[in-house]
Order: sequence, then C-alpha cells, then structure tokens
Amino acid sequence: MVWVPLRPTRTDRRALLCAPTPRSTTMSLEWLMGWTWSLDGLRDFIATGIQSFRDCDATALAAVACLLVLFVWYCYHVGREQPRAYATVNALMQSAEANGVQNGYVYCHSPECVRCTHHDGLNQKLYHNLQEYAKRYSWSGMGRIHKGIREQGRYLNSRPSIQKPEVFFLPDLPTMPYFSRDAQKHDVELLERNFQTILCEFETLYKAFSNCSLPQGWKMNSTPSGEWFTFYLVNQGMCVPRNCRRCPRTYRLLGSLRTCIGNNVFGNACISVLSPGTVIAEHYGPTNIRIRCHLGLKTPSNCELVVGGEPQCWAEGRCLLFDDSFLHTAFHEGAPEDGPRVVFMVDLWHPNVAAAERQALDFIFAPGR
Repeated sequence: MVWVPLRPTRTDRRALLCAPTPRSTTMSLEWLMGWTWSLDGLRDFIATGIQSFRDCDATALAAVACLLVLFVWYCYHVGREQPRAYATVNALMQSAEANGVQNGYVYCHSPECVRCTHHDGLNQKLYHNLQEYAKRYSWSGMGRIHKGIREQGRYLNSRPSIQKPEVFFLPDLPTMPYFSRDAQKHDVELLERNFQTILCEFETLYKAFSNCSLPQGWKMNSTPSGEWFTFYLVNQGMCVPRNCRRCPRTYRLLGSLRTCIGNNVFGNACISVLSPGTVIAEHYGPTNIRIRCHLGLKTPSNCELVVGGEPQCWAEGRCLLFDDSFLHTAFHEGAPEDGPRVVFMVDLWHPNVAAAERQALDFIFAPGR
C-alpha cells in the first residue's frame, strides 16, 4: 500500500514556488519528502513549475535574457577590438602631452619609431605589424601592402632619382608630381571656403614675432639660406595640444576633411612660413601614399614650388596638390618688403589608396608602434 499525501491546490503550488519565505521553504521540503514518485505526480510537478514561470512576468524575463545576451556580446566585442585610432580632442591632447611636447613641437625620442628608423629590421617590423592587423581584422585587400612590404628594399633602391620615398613605397599607385584639384575635390573646396578663417588665426599667431625671434609653438627648420618656420597642429600623426588651442577653428576644420591622414606617422598639418631670401634644400618625403596639400595664405611674387623638376606658383585662397615623395624644393626670392610666403599644409590620402588599405596603414604606421 502506498501512502499519498493530500495534494495542495495549483494555486498553493504557485505560491510556494514564486514566494519562497522561510516558512514556505520548510513546507515545500516536507511536501516533497512525502511526494509519491509516480508519473502523474512528476507530470503535475513539471506543469506547475512551467505555469509558475509563466505567471511571473514573461516580458520581464525575456528582457532580462536579452540584456544578458547583449552584455556578453559587448564584453566579447570590447575584448577583441583594437582601440580606436581617433579619440576625442582632449584625449589626443593628453596623449601628446604624455609623449613629450617641447616648444609646441612633438619630438621623437624612440629609436623604434617607424617614421624615423632606417635600418635593416624595418621591413620585418612592418611585416609584423601587418600580420597583427590581419589577425585582428582580415587579409582581404592587403595584397598591395603585403607586396610592398615584402619587396620594400628593392622598390626603394630601384626607384628613379626623381621619386625616392625614404620610408615606405606602396606599389602600383599612379605617380605624378602634381595632382589636379579634383583628386580630393571635397577637401580642397572645404579648405578654400575656410581660407579667411585660417588666415585670421595665422595673423593672430604671427603678431608674436614682433616680440621675440621664435615665439612659443613655432619651429625653425634648417635651410641653406633664409628662415623657414612651421607651426604644427598635427605632427607625425600626433596632435600638438598647445598649438591646437591657439587655432581652434582651423583644428576643428581638420576633423571635417574626409581624406586627412590622422593617427598615422605620415600625417601632418601645419602653417609653413618662408621669409624673403629663403631656399629649402631639395629633399624627398617619406612615402607615396599621401598627397600634400598647400592652401595659399600669403603668396607674394617670386615664390615657387618645384616638384620633380616642374615649377608651380601658389595662389592665395587656392590649394596646390603634389606628391612630396618626388624630389622637391621651394624658395622665396622676393624683396623684404614683400613679406613672407605663408601656406597651410595638410597631408591627404592618395586618391588611389583604397579604404581597406588606409585602415591597415593607419594600424601599421600608428605613432609609437
């Protein structure tokens, strides 16, 4: 003979499951101790449990489940994601200050800097950076970069003397000393529309030259003759905080450019000033993946830019685009009363570098990598 205890009602069971008080917990244990392990009893027990969960708000349970799934996905995504190259303006400024800014100019103190390193281990370092990028993202679209890194020594040594980038050459890019304005039409037009804004901020800066020979934030560059000054907002991919604060509208304008090279050692933005009688020695830029844009701010006569043996003149309020991996020079042969030649210089992506390649090159040539 099997003793079967009196079954509590369905309502009583739900109360026991959904509101576990110390007393109800004791009752539940006593009830389960005396339960007959018959199929009917097991079936009723399962049905009661399911009904109890249904009676507890099903919408709330579903919402909690969704939130848990989203939280797990977020943790996974953040854990594997490469930190963003671009942060807020304040973050960029803090980063630059932490890495050493002297007189408003970022100096490279690391012998491992890709931009400043010229040794046999450079190609291995670049290839390691490419492999790290491919592991995080994909090898898709990396064929040209892979080819360039693999045969970098041959490319740099076999280039004609008219074009010899010093650090990195990306193969199969169209080469020409100058580019038409349509190469980066949006950014060219945006810069030209803001010509007066940039000019006004320069004139405010330049007043400081009447008080001292080299005001804070300016850098004097080596030249065979004359004086060449630069005021960097971005130098080798690093924001120069103090200078950016003094040219806030110009710096904000950089964020509106679609093809400005940002967190990359090949990216620069500065005001460049040539005094009368100045000649810049012929030199090559570090890479062919960029085109350099000069917006004329003050362009007296007898000033010229020569790229690949081809001379061009600046014009106020107009942009001039050129590939600085070609041998180039500039000079100002005007009289002292003509005043300085002034341009706003910014580095833009070469129009034939694809979006996937830009992302990879930003990773490979990130400052400090």
